Amino acid sequence: MEPTAQTAGEPAAEEETAARAATDTAPHDPAAARGAKRRRRLGRAALALVLLLLLPVLAAELALRLNYNGDPAAGTHTRNRDAIWLGHAWVDGRRTDADVTALARRLRNTGIRDLYVHAGPLEHDGTLPASDYPGARRLIGAVHRAAPGIRVQAWLGDVLASEGPDGMRLERPATRAAVVTSTRQVLAAGFDGAHFDLEPLHSGDRDYLALLDALHRVTAAAGVPLSVAAHQIDPLPAFHSLWGTLTGHPKWWSQAYFGQVARRVDQIAVMSYDTMQPLQSLYGGYVAEQTSLALEVTPKSTDLLMGLPFYHENRFGHRARAETVPAAVRGVRLGLSRTDAGRENFGVALYVDFAATEGDWSAYREGWVR
Repeated sequence: MEPTAQTAGEPAAEEETAARAATDTAPHDPAAARGAKRRRRLGRAALALVLLLLLPVLAAELALRLNYNGDPAAGTHTRNRDAIWLGHAWVDGRRTDADVTALARRLRNTGIRDLYVHAGPLEHDGTLPASDYPGARRLIGAVHRAAPGIRVQAWLGDVLASEGPDGMRLERPATRAAVVTSTRQVLAAGFDGAHFDLEPLHSGDRDYLALLDALHRVTAAAGVPLSVAAHQIDPLPAFHSLWGTLTGHPKWWSQAYFGQVARRVDQIAVMSYDTMQPLQSLYGGYVAEQTSLALEVTPKSTDLLMGLPFYHENRFGHRARAETVPAAVRGVRLGLSRTDAGRENFGVALYVDFAATEGDWSAYREGWVR
């Protein structure tokens, strides 16, 4: 007899039934099942956390790229209030009068009005040995002769003990008083102002504000500017708090705190470099955003300067191919155009003289000075 379709399939059906029976009789492991469920839940939670963290970052990067689009407004060029940071070699005897002459020649027909000359660092207790800047008076006189109208400010700084056991402690009144005394000391040596760079300075630090109040009384009485280097402003609301929780280093200031600092000084220079941006377009968009945020809270009477990266390092937080002078200048002009295109008390600050290339100087001249 020829087999029917049903009889032809009977052996396979018997094997399937046997396999099911074997499975049904296999020992059940509740702990293993719970472990598998737990791993699946953790995997889903981890994926959700990654997306929760990445999506805002990706959205922010897209916003920065869009922020780099457009054309700067006409007239967004130097207001002749620019500055440059100069290394310690200018006051310790390594630089000569011939170097001053060459510097004056380079500064001619630029917008640079202020030189921040490194005269420190301050000691952790706020004091400053006069032996740290033996050539200061000679330098100041040579600059005034070679480049009349250029101001030579004393650049003073130190590491703060805000993230470790070592460093300056601004919460100590004696330390703040010593910094004030050190400021009187450099002004007596002939400097045309005092420029402070204290890092890492956390957003909301009230002791720093108290120090600035005391310092400004001294510089105002002497008729010279008080200037500070400032941290960047939160690119996202309260981002400094989130970053500080994750890394222990908040890095940014809130926009409100930036404004509090800006109201206490004559000049504030944003350190708008070391931004962790991987591309020129993202870096330029970031600088445009920083420029706008700073303009919104800086009084009209205070000079606001945006930093330009005159150095070429590759390390965490800074990519030389991304953080370029052309990208920074374009970002500055875009931010200025969108926020306060006619502002006079505005400029850029070049960091730093001893690492600058001819390409950096050309980009500054062509993009900003014109």
